[in-house]
Amino acid sequence: MYAHALMRIRFHMFIFSMSQTRAVVVQSRCWLAMLLFMPLLAGCRKTTQSVQPPAGDGGQLRPYAGQLETDDGQWVRATKDYANTRYSTLDQINTGNVASLKVAWTFDTGVARGQEAAPIVANNTMYVIAPWPNTLFALDLTKPGGPLKWKFEPNPSPAAKGEACCDWVNRGAVFDSGKVFYNTLDGYTVAVDADTGKLSWRTHLADISKGETMTMAPTVVHGKVLVGDSGGEFGVRGWLAALDADKAS
Repeated sequence: MYAHALMRIRFHMFIFSMSQTRAVVVQSRCWLAMLLFMPLLAGCRKTTQSVQPPAGDGGQLRPYAGQLETDDGQWVRATKDYANTRYSTLDQINTGNVASLKVAWTFDTGVARGQEAAPIVANNTMYVIAPWPNTLFALDLTKPGGPLKWKFEPNPSPAAKGEACCDWVNRGAVFDSGKVFYNTLDGYTVAVDADTGKLSWRTHLADISKGETMTMAPTVVHGKVLVGDSGGEFGVRGWLAALDADKAS
């Protein structure tokens, strides 16, 4: 019955919580829901970190400490870590209490297309990217209901919609050094100030006139933002680009 309910989720992001636990994010696509919950049902490893309850329950969320690989209080990239495991060692949700999960609050991107961007969390803020027009939303996790802190609208070209093979999707962002990096469907990589929502830089990489689009979630390694193109279904050659995280050129 619960699995059936997940299958019917399409345009909303649901936040599940229990008293004295951290929140778990469930995306609209059922495959991502399975990725999130299957490790939990299999039994997570114990963690030695002290995890605070959500702010809505009277607790205080842990701030981002800059330890990308070891701090399970954060989720700074779509795939969690450089190994792309999508796995957390937090064990507050397990086979003994998973049946007690309930909706704490919901958020709607307002776009009735495929929602494939895994949310990321850093410094008590959740960042969510919508399908085209690729609006970036920042939600305040320190307050009940996760109210909107700000939103950034990149205004990508409408022509990109006709070049996307498999809906107008985006597959997520990455947080690093105070910025949120992500791609727009019309072939730009953007860097947005994580605190203010202001554009730091924008770089044009893909050519939609050739069938190229950009839907992948970037990753950041040693100050370089790694991105690539989409469009193989249309005969587009793949490429990889590295951009300076401080100021792209």
